[in-house]
Amino acid sequence: MEQLIPYLQIIAGLVLLTAGGEFIVRGAVGLALLLGVSKVIVGLTIVAAGTSAPEFVVSLNASLKGTADIAMGNVVGSNIANILLILGAVALLKPVAASRVTVVRDGGTMLLGTVLFIAFCMFGVIERWAGAVMLCVLAAIWYFTYQHDKNSPSEASHLHEEEVDEVGEKPKGWTRPIIATVIGIVALMFGAEWLVEGGVSVARQFGVSEAVIGLTLVAFGTSLPELAASVVAAFRGHSDVALGNVFGSNLLNLLVIIGGVSLIAPIPVPEQIMNSDIWIMLAVTVGLLGVAYAMRKISRITGVAFVIAYLVYVFQLVVA
Repeated sequence: MEQLIPYLQIIAGLVLLTAGGEFIVRGAVGLALLLGVSKVIVGLTIVAAGTSAPEFVVSLNASLKGTADIAMGNVVGSNIANILLILGAVALLKPVAASRVTVVRDGGTMLLGTVLFIAFCMFGVIERWAGAVMLCVLAAIWYFTYQHDKNSPSEASHLHEEEVDEVGEKPKGWTRPIIATVIGIVALMFGAEWLVEGGVSVARQFGVSEAVIGLTLVAFGTSLPELAASVVAAFRGHSDVALGNVFGSNLLNLLVIIGGVSLIAPIPVPEQIMNSDIWIMLAVTVGLLGVAYAMRKISRITGVAFVIAYLVYVFQLVVA
């Protein structure tokens, strides 16, 4: 029975992280709309931050427990999963439209965040000062993006509004969004605790590194809220929302999660991730932007290729 406990912890953790991510997004968006925050700002910041909340809580929990390999693997693995698995799965349901304005602006900022993250990884440890720089860069990106949307609305700004509409309408009162936010926070805390504990135990049972567990199991688990939201949006005929979700989530995963966690406790970069996975993440990011810009969409064929590439990536991690 004791051998089953880690697996039960992982399952319970995944369920709580998925539910918690959904609750916290709906609650936070509802509160922001009640406060009169524009949909563009809500989509640009709160929706993206909400869908990245599971990654943040898990990475912070792992770092504070001394399992920083899981924290780093979680972020890098989630970014790879967001592009290959989530966009691939959504494109299988319905091709994802990609305007060049969105790809250049929002995709460009995601690439900037990726390059900045990799540059700091070269030091071997993400120190507190690097985390501060990451957060300042993100604040600057948000500021200039908002000013651009405010002065000259484009397809990219309309996409942020569409992301908010997918979450739900403005609530009639404060009670529901407050309760949803509290439930989301509590679920994320317990979900992160159980997922990290179960993941570490499973890694020790099978003799794989904690970095691999972070890159695969934990990364997949924390990406479930984005996957669920993107698939639902695709069924509703808004598959393009998935692209905006991935651009925003990947940027926040790198700059907010790694930046914020490293302010609390510096994060060492595992050798495996340094030598391999950050470069795979960069290649996948550049590949997505190249396909989206050239073809102005992610077709079903591209979606199949993305999903297959993700399965191959996970397979080589597990068997290596």
